[in-house]
Amino acid sequence: MAKQVIGNLKLRIPAGRATAGPPVGSTLGQWGLNMMDFINPFNEATKDMMGKDVIVHIQVFEDRTFAWKSLGQPVDDMIREKIGIKKGSGKPHTEKVGKISRKQLEEIAETKMKQLNAIDMDGAVKVIAGTARSMGVEVTD
Repeated sequence: MAKQVIGNLKLRIPAGRATAGPPVGSTLGQWGLNMMDFINPFNEATKDMMGKDVIVHIQVFEDRTFAWKSLGQPVDDMIREKIGIKKGSGKPHTEKVGKISRKQLEEIAETKMKQLNAIDMDGAVKVIAGTARSMGVEVTD
């Protein structure tokens, strides 16, 4: 019989640098989980991505065990890195902060295809383009 899930957590953690402090320690502590059982494997698995943030999904089971899955770097970080900006626009529809090409969108979509709600590459590119537009980045062909 499968274990019953009592919680689903989503965290954004610097790769290879998870510590017992916030956000990891405080979040896992609320659920009564042993944080070192997460921190050590996470740091080992993400040490090659040092300097980037990673999205992690953690499922907490009723017997206080857990399973975690790393989803890699967030799409907004990939867009900012690709076009060389520090942050998105506060007014995305009126103030543009940069431009991104379809080729760059395709590169990001290839990396994130497994996590996107898209059937084919064209749909994945549209999802990434929507994120770019909401950041104030102009999409060019």
